[in-house]
Order: sequence, then C-alpha cells, then structure tokens
Amino acid sequence: MGLTAPTVPITNHPMNTIRSVCVYCGSSPGRDEAYVKAGHLLGRSLAKSGLRLIYGGGTKGIMGAVADGALKAGGKVTGIIPRFLINKEATETALDKLDELLITDNMHERKHRMFEKSDAFVALPGGIGTVEEIVEVMTWAQLGHHRKPIVFANIKGFWDPMLSLIEHMSGEGFIHTAHRVKPLVVNDPEAIVAAIMVAGSSVDAPTEGVQSVIDKM
Repeated sequence: MGLTAPTVPITNHPMNTIRSVCVYCGSSPGRDEAYVKAGHLLGRSLAKSGLRLIYGGGTKGIMGAVADGALKAGGKVTGIIPRFLINKEATETALDKLDELLITDNMHERKHRMFEKSDAFVALPGGIGTVEEIVEVMTWAQLGHHRKPIVFANIKGFWDPMLSLIEHMSGEGFIHTAHRVKPLVVNDPEAIVAAIMVAGSSVDAPTEGVQSVIDKM
C-alpha cells in the first residue's frame, strides 16, 4: 500500500496548535445522502473554527461537499490533486473557487503534501483510496513518525467493519504500540472539530472513541 513514511521531523505539538485538518473521503456521493451531508457539515465546522481544510482537490461527491461547506462558511481551503485526476474528480471552474490549489505529478506526492500541510486527519466515508490514506497515516503514527490526531468519522456506522477488522488484527497479535496510535471515533460530524481540538491540546491527552480498539492498537 505504499507505506513509506515522510521524511519530516517528529513534532510534539504544543497546546492549541491545530491550524489545518486533512479530510480523506470519497469523490463519489455514496448511496446514503447522510454521507454528503456529513461532508458539508464538517467543512462548515472547520471554517467556523478558523481551521484550514486540506483535502484531495475533488469537487464532486463527498470531497466536493466538504470543500463547498467550508467555502460557503468563509473558510480557507487547500486542494491537492494529481494532474491526471483533474478531469475525473473535479472541474476547472470549481477548482478556481479554492484559495489554494496544488497540482502534483502523482498520488505519492499528493499524499506527502497533504500530510505535511495537516495538523490532524479525518476519514469520512469513502472507498479503497480513503482506506489506504487513513491506514497510511495510522502506520506512520505507529512507527513514531507523528502524533497528530486521527479521526474516523463513523457516519451511520460506516467504519464499523473497519474498526472490527482492526480489533481482529489486534486480537491475532498483529497490532501493537497502543501508546502511539489512538484514533478517535466520532459519529456526529459536527462534533469532530471539538474532538480534534481536545486531542491536539496535548499529545498525551486522553481520547474518546472505541476503547476496545484503541487499547489493542
């Protein structure tokens, strides 16, 4: 899955230094309208909290909803997209609305730029690409490369199978270092920002979520 860690120093964030949040999500809307609604609510919450949205640059599906929610609320949005995906996941007209657009040569560069620009990570519903992205930042945390907050936005239980898989892998003895990986599991999209700010206020702050999963990481 391309799990090469970025060559950036380990940074222990001081209190209240969350300035930008990376959101991983689908470029499609999914089958439940709750997913798109959640994206829009999260984008708006980020903007109202003065946090910059870092995302994959798509203007369709849940990606588009997150960006639209942030922009309509007066937020700052950075889109990072590979050149070959521009016509598949976005339109040039919609991209013009972003206040910052970074075009990369490939997916690998895109993921690294998103990581470097973000102080926290959120996974909304999405497909294989979304899973790969959030697992990668979890792997980097497990290896000690960062201590940035990681959130599963568990909209209508979307991530329940993923969380069960993590618990299963841990039960079979394949996941360790619980002190390095503590993902938050938040069901309400409007509660995500508050959870991130609490987690980011101290790298050792207690976290909420599925404790049985957290304990076995």
